[in-house]
Amino acid sequence: MLARKKRKAYLCIVKKQKNMRRTVFIFFTFYFSFFTSAAQTWTMQQCMQYAVEHNHEVKRAELELDNYKAQKTKAIGSFLPDVDAGIGAQYNFGRAIDPETNTYTDVSTFYNGYSLSASLPVFDGFSRIHALKAAKASVLMGRASLRQQQDQTALAVMLAYTNVAFYDGLVQMAQEKVEETELLLKQTRLLEEVGRKSAADVAQVESQKAEADYELIRQQNLYASALLELKKAMAYPLGDSLLIRSGEFAIHNNHITNSTEQNSELLVANYQRQASKYEWRQARASLLPTLSLSAGLSTTYYKTLHSESAVTFSSQFKNNMGEYIGATLSIPLFNHLQTLTSIRKAKNGYKIAQEAYEQKQLEVEKLSREAWQDLQGYLKQTAQMEKKVEADSLAYQLTRRQFEEGLSTAIDLHTTSSQLLNSKATLLQCQLMAMVKEQLVRYYKGETIWTE
Repeated sequence: MLARKKRKAYLCIVKKQKNMRRTVFIFFTFYFSFFTSAAQTWTMQQCMQYAVEHNHEVKRAELELDNYKAQKTKAIGSFLPDVDAGIGAQYNFGRAIDPETNTYTDVSTFYNGYSLSASLPVFDGFSRIHALKAAKASVLMGRASLRQQQDQTALAVMLAYTNVAFYDGLVQMAQEKVEETELLLKQTRLLEEVGRKSAADVAQVESQKAEADYELIRQQNLYASALLELKKAMAYPLGDSLLIRSGEFAIHNNHITNSTEQNSELLVANYQRQASKYEWRQARASLLPTLSLSAGLSTTYYKTLHSESAVTFSSQFKNNMGEYIGATLSIPLFNHLQTLTSIRKAKNGYKIAQEAYEQKQLEVEKLSREAWQDLQGYLKQTAQMEKKVEADSLAYQLTRRQFEEGLSTAIDLHTTSSQLLNSKATLLQCQLMAMVKEQLVRYYKGETIWTE
């Protein structure tokens, strides 16, 4: 009779504790949701977008692209004529030649000359055309390099973000484990008081509580380290707070294309090959003759100092005016084998770029297929782990009920609890890796992964 009353009192206490725990949980859930909603939370795309806008390597790639554009402008300018203007003044004193009489004189004179000339290459073996094509290919290569650097920055941030999300999930699991062990310890002590549990059972549960506390601290430290690494990858101020939006593991693989031709790495190799090909053709153009036209005009002004009979400036400027027009044909004969050496090096450069492109093509195709296979594998693993988590959760609940009724030991409860925790961690890992592999597949297919 006394044991029945103690059992009834124990059940009332447990019920009150459950109600109190539910009330506290609802209050803290509302409190946490309210204040975290006020603070900005970052999605993975937002983190990648921020990193792309602030990364130093991306800014360097932008400057290199601007250099390629300047080189293209220079190549366009080579089709325009060269125009030069000149003006000179000369003061002669002592013995000199009089330009009027072409005889020596020892009087002081002033000489002033003006010139304007223009030249235009008519034919240069199509060297300028090949240079312009090479410059255009270089601009495209610069844009692809910029895109490649942006993608690589986004991939680095994506991996860092998934690590933070993974450890954030483990911290939440560890926190739940601490709360469960606290409640279990209280229940075990009450059961000890009514004689249904021994001191050894209480000691085992206390050991589990200490282990749960240790695991929570360890996961919190790992989370802090992962968050610091994410800030570094984003070029985010290390002293500022950063909250990520975890729990979003949606996979959308139905829109992924089947071609890798638009991959940024492959585009860089392709445009590098094109630029090398035109540079080779430009080098071969130096074997052909060049034809250029030139034209110009010049005039002079001369005055003997301290002489009042000098012709006026306007008259001399008009009367001394001279014009010329000419054509120049240059035929290359021998220049110490420099042309042949340049052609040979340019040809080898093109072949090297061709081999690099083919190698990169195979590499990107292989990595794309591997990412696709891994994505399908993680999707299947996620589906199986969801079933396992559900089964392990049910097993844990049954074992805990048996433990409260004295039908199982604390060791059995610890075993099922650890199995459930490992299943949840594995499920979270599979979900995150599936998301990562989906982004990798999109990257290898040439899609932009760092924008919504």
